[in-house]
Amino acid sequence: MPLPPATSDFAARLIAWQAQHGRHDLPWQRTRDPYRIWLSEIMLQQTQVGTVIPYYARFLERFPDIAALAAAPQAAVLELWAGLGYYARARNLHRCAQKIVAEHGGIFPREAEKIAELPGIGRSTAAAVAAFAFGARGAILDGNVKRVLARCFAVEGFPGQVAVEHRLWALAESLLPAARIEAYTQGLMDLGATLCTRGRPRCGDCPLRGLCVAEREERQASLPTPRPAKAVPQRESTVTLFTDGRRVLLERRPPQGIWGGLLAPPEGKPEDLAARLGLRPCGAAEELPALRHAFTHFRLTLRPWRCRVEPAAPTAADADGHEWVDLAAHATAALPTPVKKLLARLAAA
Repeated sequence: MPLPPATSDFAARLIAWQAQHGRHDLPWQRTRDPYRIWLSEIMLQQTQVGTVIPYYARFLERFPDIAALAAAPQAAVLELWAGLGYYARARNLHRCAQKIVAEHGGIFPREAEKIAELPGIGRSTAAAVAAFAFGARGAILDGNVKRVLARCFAVEGFPGQVAVEHRLWALAESLLPAARIEAYTQGLMDLGATLCTRGRPRCGDCPLRGLCVAEREERQASLPTPRPAKAVPQRESTVTLFTDGRRVLLERRPPQGIWGGLLAPPEGKPEDLAARLGLRPCGAAEELPALRHAFTHFRLTLRPWRCRVEPAAPTAADADGHEWVDLAAHATAALPTPVKKLLARLAAA
């Protein structure tokens, strides 16, 4: 099936709409600093703007530039990211900053192709950073843009399939305007985020009304084609909350995997962990209600145990990457959301 002809009308409509109705007051919009733009693009991956804004402000306060981020320990970066989810983003962000300092003299590359070679930056994010920071002309194709193009041009098939994604990339390239790439790119993002939403799109307010096949044929609910259904994997993990009444013992997770590099309760049952960690239980351990948490690709059930121990700092635990955390600080501590929930239960018990 041939691509629809490239049309300046598509881009012109988006650019005009963005000027009047698009978003202009987001904290990362009034800058050409590639560091700030890149940080916002990474944080916004699979995360709502309202959630990102306070994290973005705190992150810049702690790490105001690439050099500061590169020099920081990974644990500090992860702790500031805690609660934002998708922690591989934070690990890649840190690695990326270190690579820019080590291999590019601390200067962010200007070309989208070079940007895409950095850790954690794909083709679409690289094009967005190059457009907003340097005015470079290039196509983006995040989830929102895939939805806009699939609906407007009736692109059939699940966008996550390779052949469909290739077609969408070709379409995105064909629609690029010759000028005003920043407004066009922002317009695509804004349209997908505010009007052409997954559920209840506001077609009556859309600048592409009349061009859009889905709107003309009332196919908004079926385009883009949904992901083929499959069973969501279920995982379980038994963890132990060792507490001396005032503090709880947490361990630093391995760099990879869920909560990589963050603090979480040690995995295992009390009787298997206490001796290894040099802890002296005070009475029998108690099994607490399970806690369930949904990740993007699986569901996790945490089965926690509470074990009271004598209030002495364990030498074995200290040497094994474990830390005592004050229970009273559980609400504000930089911890994964499920861990905060577990500690809230423990503090209230």
